[in-house]
Amino acid sequence: MIVGRADELARIDELLVAARVGRGGALVIRGEAGIGKTALLAHADTGGMQVLRIACVDGEAELPHAGLHLLLRGQRTDELPAEQAGALRSAFGLEPARDADRFLVGMAVLTLLGRLAAHRPLLCVIDDAHWLDAASAEALLFAARRLDGERVAVLFAARDSYAPDFPAPGVPELRLGRLDETAAAGLLAADLPDLARAAILREARGNPLALLEIRRTGLGYDPGAPPPRHPVQRGFAARLAELPPRTRTLLLVAAAADAGEAEAVLDAASRLDSSIVDLAPAENAGLIRLSGGVFVFGHPLLQATAYQSAELVQRLAAHRALAAAFADRADPGRRAWHLAAATLEPDEDIAAELQRIAADVRGCGGYAVAAELHRRSAALTPDPRRRGRRLLAAARAAANAGRLQLASGLVEETGRFLTDPVDLAEAVDVAAVLAHEQGRRPYRELVDAAADIAARAPELAGRLLFRAAKNAWESGDLAAVVDAAGSADALGRSNSALVGALARTATGFGRLTAGGAVDGMAALREMRTELGVMSGSLRKRAVIVWSHVLLGDFRTARELAAALEAGCRTDGAIGLLPNVLALSAMANLQLGDFQEVRNSSGEGLRLAEEMGQTEVASTLAIVLAHLAALEGDDVRCRELLDAALRAGAPTAAIRATRALALADLAAGRPESILDRADDIAAGLTRMDARNGLPELIEAAARVGQPERAQGPCDWYSDWAANLGRPWAEAVALRCRALLSEGDVAERQYAAAVHLHREGDELPFERARTELLYGEWLRRQHRRTDARPHLRSALDTFDRLGTRPWAERARDELRASGESRGASADPAARLTPQERQVARLAATGLTNRDIAARLFLSPRTVGYHLSNAYPKLGVASRLELARLPGLPE
Repeated sequence: MIVGRADELARIDELLVAARVGRGGALVIRGEAGIGKTALLAHADTGGMQVLRIACVDGEAELPHAGLHLLLRGQRTDELPAEQAGALRSAFGLEPARDADRFLVGMAVLTLLGRLAAHRPLLCVIDDAHWLDAASAEALLFAARRLDGERVAVLFAARDSYAPDFPAPGVPELRLGRLDETAAAGLLAADLPDLARAAILREARGNPLALLEIRRTGLGYDPGAPPPRHPVQRGFAARLAELPPRTRTLLLVAAAADAGEAEAVLDAASRLDSSIVDLAPAENAGLIRLSGGVFVFGHPLLQATAYQSAELVQRLAAHRALAAAFADRADPGRRAWHLAAATLEPDEDIAAELQRIAADVRGCGGYAVAAELHRRSAALTPDPRRRGRRLLAAARAAANAGRLQLASGLVEETGRFLTDPVDLAEAVDVAAVLAHEQGRRPYRELVDAAADIAARAPELAGRLLFRAAKNAWESGDLAAVVDAAGSADALGRSNSALVGALARTATGFGRLTAGGAVDGMAALREMRTELGVMSGSLRKRAVIVWSHVLLGDFRTARELAAALEAGCRTDGAIGLLPNVLALSAMANLQLGDFQEVRNSSGEGLRLAEEMGQTEVASTLAIVLAHLAALEGDDVRCRELLDAALRAGAPTAAIRATRALALADLAAGRPESILDRADDIAAGLTRMDARNGLPELIEAAARVGQPERAQGPCDWYSDWAANLGRPWAEAVALRCRALLSEGDVAERQYAAAVHLHREGDELPFERARTELLYGEWLRRQHRRTDARPHLRSALDTFDRLGTRPWAERARDELRASGESRGASADPAARLTPQERQVARLAATGLTNRDIAARLFLSPRTVGYHLSNAYPKLGVASRLELARLPGLPE
């Protein structure tokens, strides 16, 4: 019987009932030690569910994937997709270390849980989750957030005091408070004297385990006794103190070894004159037991108490004994770990061993654990410079793990030990990466660091200068961009031409004068040439894709992004995936594949938020806002823009200008665009603001103030002429036609439509041009001539789902004497996830293939397809493939 927790049990039961019928989910139960988390888990009504249950322990909190291995040991991985299976086996040490991103391990966990639940609903219970190693926690939380459609429930129990934090963003929480006096009193014996009852209730303060332990040991009866520990630990300490010395030694070794493998624990204990015979007193007292070849404490807090109540000299001896035991078992990792725990003075041999282990862990994607290993290695390093460089390695690993605050603290700490300019420049480089992830753009420190090391480390200096110039460009500081280029020239860096081209691109695009766009485009092409062909690292290839986006070559950008995306998924480079998905979304937005924009942006945004990549998350939110503006969802557009701007990235406000302008045009608010005209013009110092000029020009024409648009129109026309893309020249002609009259306007409109059809690249822009031309013709009382253009525009707008523009074209067509009903697209009724799954299924991919591609489980894919079929009016993949526009 569990007292005072009826509401909490109902919450858990609700989760398990939903999981049994395929609406899986997760819950984190939080509370102080002894508050009843474990009891609540034990009383959950599993109702025929299969259960995987673990209790995490302190000592394994730094061993990558230890908790995950304990939960899933013995489960088959051979039916998982090959990359997922390989990542999981590598994480468990069953295959050589590989460069597997932690998110690929998480996807493997999700798929495996779904397979285990295929025949019977599954419950995973992770008690004392605050002791989970970081790699296991990330993988399990990754899966826990994606259980919709699965017959899986996951319950985490985490202590919220006297323990490490267990952040679980995106997972619902249930916080256990202390029992009220009535419920607490119900746990005590009815015949307990009133004074004793009052004393126990006062000291236990509503903690159920403390109530029971204090009642058992008598603690609390003596009001003069000082409380050196939490009441629960005081009770445990009293029980441990009653054990024979050799039994306490055995428990200390088991606690130091994470209550781990009995063979290693007994080996170490034997070196301290303890043996299996000494287990009996503790086992009889219910403190520990031997189960499945491992020692298991009766309560997780017992392990901490067994360790903490020992004297320092005893703890050091236990770790030395464990180090010797693991040395005999050819386990250098655990040997080094325990040697480090047993060492109070710097020791380079142990520090070097920890550094080597950190490199192996990083190869398995355990970046958070690698950061801690590097940090401990640094703490044991005698040489100051080597210590600082190991702290820097810890910072890099922490940054890769998405722990930006920890990484920043580690970089700052290196200042106490690093004095060599090259070392300091590397620290500046890492700090700049961290700053960029958080939406800040350092400049001067990068330039100064590059100058200090130019002769000794030219490659690093060049990287610092390019980063400085790019930061300055994105911040709109043209003088700083030019300064960085001058520094690159003066220092003779190998990439000075690339930095110089970037500077000339920025300054050219920053001048709203004749020749500015010409110079900018010439420099942009030079920068593109300097970047080279599509080869090298994945990150370099992403920069090349970006350059094609800047050059308006969206088809090439989409093709290269698709190939790069496939490479990221195949190689498990999930950390780069949001950036690649953003590039893909930008290209597809222009090319009119709005379904793919939703898919790419939605997935990319979710991953970016999980990894703390605020910059790319902001970019993706603005892409989605742009799409919402096109579709007439003004509220959604502004919500997304608000979220993007809150992230604080300097470029967010610039990229938001066009989405806002489109939303205003769609809603019939051209005056609002003109109110921001000065901001849009000032935005020309940035790389993306030029895209908002056509909306500014159309708004000026609509409100009868064409003179306000002449300068931007001239600049845009220069840019389009030098870009050399038919779509850009067509839009430029459309803008000129809006500011012209009579035969001149007609020639410009006609030429624009011809170029659009010749290039056949940007369907939305082509439809806008035909709509404006059709409107102009109708106003000239040439209704017959207007209708073909209005029909073409309406067909495109209907196909794209850009409702406000379709309604405007339909109204114009009606005014020309022709009526057209609204288009009904059944795919519009699908959710973004359903559209994504249905589109891939229509190409012939199996559920398993789709799951591997989208980082879902096969069961979740089936769930989305079962919802999509009736909405689309189909019953099979064959019928799905016949739907127009759905397959790739």
